[in-house]
Amino acid sequence: MMNVLPRGVRHLPGFLDRTAQGALLEEVRAVVAAAPLYRPEMPRTGKPLSVRMTNCGALGWVTDKGGYRYQPHHPVTGAPWPAIPASLLQIWNEVSAYPHPPEACLVNFYEETAKMGLHQDKDESDFDAPVVSISLGDDCLFRVGETVRSGRTTSIRLQSGDVVVLGGEGRLAYHGVDRIYPATSALLKNGGRINLTLRRVTKPA
Repeated sequence: MMNVLPRGVRHLPGFLDRTAQGALLEEVRAVVAAAPLYRPEMPRTGKPLSVRMTNCGALGWVTDKGGYRYQPHHPVTGAPWPAIPASLLQIWNEVSAYPHPPEACLVNFYEETAKMGLHQDKDESDFDAPVVSISLGDDCLFRVGETVRSGRTTSIRLQSGDVVVLGGEGRLAYHGVDRIYPATSALLKNGGRINLTLRRVTKPA
């Protein structure tokens, strides 16, 4: 039986072949060299997240005791975020059906025990633009629901090269990662999963 995804949520399995995945990984490594991965913290409690993260683009999403927000610089180094690689902009152009470019790409690195609780991407001012998510590395169990936390959820296994688009009625769908499946991909030498999330933050002029 096929999983039925909420309206507006699209899963594009195998969107990137192995060659494209390897090329994108090299671009991500260049981003991380310029903007190192760091361990973000939850607002108020200061509890560290299980993922490490960084960003590229004009704006980057951050979380710490000051709350969730976008800012133009790395919270540890103070340097501006590096530009979004051209290959990611191309993916956005192919799948987003949105006429303006993304302004932020959140890079999350999941080690084998990392998770991400159900949440909405709602810190942006433009919900007309979708959220485009690209998976690299080990498989994960991705869970997506409705626009209320108590809504029905569906789980799908995402593999390296898969793309998920949350748009339209699914733009504010709750979603998260319940688990990582270690050693299911040879893309990352030491294992783990990279998730790249492209977002438009501000409304176009």
